Amino acid sequence: MFSKSRILRFLTISLACLAATAQATSKDARPNIVYILADDLGYGDLGCYGQKAIATPYIDQLAQQGMKFTQHYAGNAVCTPSRSSLLTGKHPGHVRHRDNPRFVHSYGFLPEERTFSEVMQSAGYQTAITGKWHVGDRNDSEDIPPYHGFDYSYCVGFPYPEGGVEHWPSHLFENGEMVKIPANQNGQRGAYMDDLYTDAAIRFLKERDSEKPFILFLSFQGVHVPMDGKISPDYADKEWPEVEKIFASMLQKVDTNTGRILEELEALGLASNTVVLFTSDNGPHLEGGHDHEFFHSNGPLRGAKRDLLDGGIRVPLIVRWPGIVPQHSQSDHVSAFWDMLPTFADIASESVPADTDGISFLPALRGEPQKQHPFLYWENQEYGGQQAVRQDHWKLYRKGVMENASGDWELYNLNSDPAELHDLAAQHPEIVRELSKHATNSHVPSPIAPLFR
Repeated sequence: MFSKSRILRFLTISLACLAATAQATSKDARPNIVYILADDLGYGDLGCYGQKAIATPYIDQLAQQGMKFTQHYAGNAVCTPSRSSLLTGKHPGHVRHRDNPRFVHSYGFLPEERTFSEVMQSAGYQTAITGKWHVGDRNDSEDIPPYHGFDYSYCVGFPYPEGGVEHWPSHLFENGEMVKIPANQNGQRGAYMDDLYTDAAIRFLKERDSEKPFILFLSFQGVHVPMDGKISPDYADKEWPEVEKIFASMLQKVDTNTGRILEELEALGLASNTVVLFTSDNGPHLEGGHDHEFFHSNGPLRGAKRDLLDGGIRVPLIVRWPGIVPQHSQSDHVSAFWDMLPTFADIASESVPADTDGISFLPALRGEPQKQHPFLYWENQEYGGQQAVRQDHWKLYRKGVMENASGDWELYNLNSDPAELHDLAAQHPEIVRELSKHATNSHVPSPIAPLFR
């Protein structure tokens, strides 16, 4: 809405000034962005990606209204390094976070590192995060979201909730200040964490500055362990192990809370000018008694959380952008978390930091010719240290590198063997040599979490 003074000025300015005002108004109309990140949700966990046993109607509808990506990769196979790639636009060989530190041992970004939220602030966007941060959780430090480009934040942090309970927190932190959750005091379980995060996200949508575009990062805790969600009536009578009933119910919560956000965007008249993205931070977990194969959570892929096989890093990505992204569409474009920063910047007409490893996939969203990655690279400390490279349809993989830096590589053809079952390294030594050079050149040693000993 224009102010009275701006309307009066509009009526009296010259033609040249009128053109400038039109340009500014056009910039103000840039789309909002809502980026929804599930935790440990696998490639096969959603109905629109083949899930049969658990209903995900809101997310499936989102896919029908937009584009489903089949070749999208997380930043890593565990939480912290994956989110580090997402936030900074750097691949796993360049990010500060290479391991998955817990609690008091967590650490944050360097002062000179720019997150996508800082880039979007520079573009004039309001920025908010509600949910899991996990790239520096100490609220007695400058590692938390308010110091890294978020105008509003509502997150878990250290000191952690009583008893280490993740899904029923005794307190959270709003803009760095502790807020008690009355329904969860003294061990009570009255308020579910993802509901609280969604409530905060909706408050932000309602209370934002309506004169400016926004980017909202809603980072769910589900379906991460512990498996302590309440069992939904929809699954209570299923002949499943109790832990799988809980898993299905937690996934249902991810879906219904996503639906709450979509409905709020409609109610506020924002849906037509908001890009909504839904994805997961890594592949499905096999923790807390849950069997990721019970619901075929990794779909046709092999591996799970912590693996750099595709089951651990290939994740769903759904993008809805009314009028831009065709409905009922699908993209096989190969992309990764480090592409999100340049994509957001591109949407906001903002320049991209020079040190990013990402490539904007805005052209793919628009149906235009899209620049491709020459290759993608991952590394982490899981399973004795792993490395992986994807180039075109080839995937190079090895583990145990912390003890054996010259260990054998495995090579897979993802076109004919998406489950990575048939090692072709012996048949194609020249491809192994080429892709292994990418791994060598992409790894920058980390003083905090070294890959090689």
